[in-house]
Amino acid sequence: MPVTVLLVDDEPLVRAGLRAVLEAQPDIEVVGEAADGAAVIPLVRRLRPDVVAMDVRMPLMDGIEATRAVLRTVDEPPKILVVTTFEDDEFVYEALRAGADGFLLKRSRPAEIVHAVRLVADGESLLFPASVRRLAARYGDRRPAGPPLAGAGLTEREAEVLRLMARGLSNAEIAAGLVVGTETVKSHVSAVLAKLGARDRTQAVIAAYESGFVAPG
Repeated sequence: MPVTVLLVDDEPLVRAGLRAVLEAQPDIEVVGEAADGAAVIPLVRRLRPDVVAMDVRMPLMDGIEATRAVLRTVDEPPKILVVTTFEDDEFVYEALRAGADGFLLKRSRPAEIVHAVRLVADGESLLFPASVRRLAARYGDRRPAGPPLAGAGLTEREAEVLRLMARGLSNAEIAAGLVVGTETVKSHVSAVLAKLGARDRTQAVIAAYESGFVAPG
């Protein structure tokens, strides 16, 4: 089955460019478009896309509020890929904190756009880990940090897996580094997400940065 994508951006040329790039791939299908975040929820409910590529800055409802609204009101919500002009934009970090799964630069090359959609849809590794680390270093310290993941109850191996997740490693790469099976790593990742109350790897990694469990620098 192809990865289905909903495009949300107030610039028609951006939507047209993304559509042309994505629909050139046999395993990706663009199922709809919207010009503002306010239109996202009904489209997500009707079209059930796997991924929403969403502009972070829009006039009526920006990508941050639209992300919160989708995750709050939609059962089995899609992955959300924030589309932005500047990777160091505080709006990007707030969208990731709100639940977005990754971000994509508008100036990205076609191959990078396709890779981003596939990676976010797959959910096994963190998109642009170095950039997320820089965002956490710049904006995450504005919030008071408590004890590192206090009360999460991570085992020593789960903590190790979380640190490797923060470096952007995939399950296969973590398995190779720890000399264990991929299924074992998947079990550890699932346990980490459950204990942190995180929707996905991105949310777990941000929690690790903001708590001081992993240093973002």
